[in-house]
Amino acid sequence: MEAGEGTVAARPDIHAPECVICGTALSGPLGALFRLVGINRSARNPNLCNRCNTHVEEGRVVELTVVFADLSGFTAMTRRLGPERTHAVVDAFLKSATYALVRHGAFIDKYVGDAVMAFFNAPIRYEDHAARAVSAALEIEAEMPALAQQFDVDLRAAIGIASGYAHVGRLGSGEGKDYTAIGDVVNLAARLEGQARGGEVVVDEDVYRQVEDGYPDLQPEQVDLKGFGEPVQAYRFGSAESAAAREAPRHSGIGERTPRRGLSLGAVLFAVLGAPCAAVALVGPLAIVLGLGAVFASLSTHVLSFLDADPIRIPLMALATLGALANLYTVWYGHQARQKAAADDRYVALTRLERRRAFAVVAMACLTLVFVVFELVAHAYFH
Repeated sequence: MEAGEGTVAARPDIHAPECVICGTALSGPLGALFRLVGINRSARNPNLCNRCNTHVEEGRVVELTVVFADLSGFTAMTRRLGPERTHAVVDAFLKSATYALVRHGAFIDKYVGDAVMAFFNAPIRYEDHAARAVSAALEIEAEMPALAQQFDVDLRAAIGIASGYAHVGRLGSGEGKDYTAIGDVVNLAARLEGQARGGEVVVDEDVYRQVEDGYPDLQPEQVDLKGFGEPVQAYRFGSAESAAAREAPRHSGIGERTPRRGLSLGAVLFAVLGAPCAAVALVGPLAIVLGLGAVFASLSTHVLSFLDADPIRIPLMALATLGALANLYTVWYGHQARQKAAADDRYVALTRLERRRAFAVVAMACLTLVFVVFELVAHAYFH
């Protein structure tokens, strides 16, 4: 994994067998089949399918916990080690940090030089998102001695964490578009990372309130941050907490609340028809094309007389009916998934684009079935 590449390298121990949001198979024979039609693991969190990023890409204001982690003394290390060895060190650090973050359920936002930015609570909801971020950060720190020994270099990480609201959506133009989080919480996390010394994790008060029962001895401190008019109350985790993280239980990024399920017809239809996420029931472009094809098939026997022969008419009617029913079932399955997601307190609001596509598919499916019924009645009484 190259710095700045924005991908998560393959690690089976942190990968769920299916998308934790929509249930699309991501491994096994069915996962291999889906990859042929462009359905892969998300580059930002391998426990999601790439299509479940759609509601993130379109933009939301959500509560997040943001993490910035980078190597301390990177500039001096570059001069001392040279570009080749520095690249190897940074690459190993970013991989180690990424694995720790993803294990706890983070969504990797970006890599910048020797730093990684990630956030928790989108697109997967976690009530304990701040606690997950702290656990991941302490795990990163706990892995640093092993990296230092591997490269025979004094390596330490500085990490900042903050919780708050941010707008998550796409920025840029054309092929250069990327999705990221924008808001004060992002700036706060970055500034807190600047306050952390090597081996430390500095968090804001909102983050600490979620983990204070486990760390009652931490004392608040007032820190002056660039761009913030007043001092910010922060808490500092040191080497003792990082060492304890080696023995602490780890949160599972592959969703302890989402055990492996059996093969679902709805999940298969969602994947094949291009639905990016069962939780938001967006019926994709392929489903719309299928709906248009079904309408054409149901109309063709009236418009084109040579298609009225039974060997041609019956298969066309069957295709139209199957296409319409598949689309209706997909939308119904999405509705059921939204109900379940709402019960799990996951983010399920439909965007305008999703509502338009779903309405278009339902309308075409109903129109198709009307034409098919009319065709059957017409042939029964007039032929």
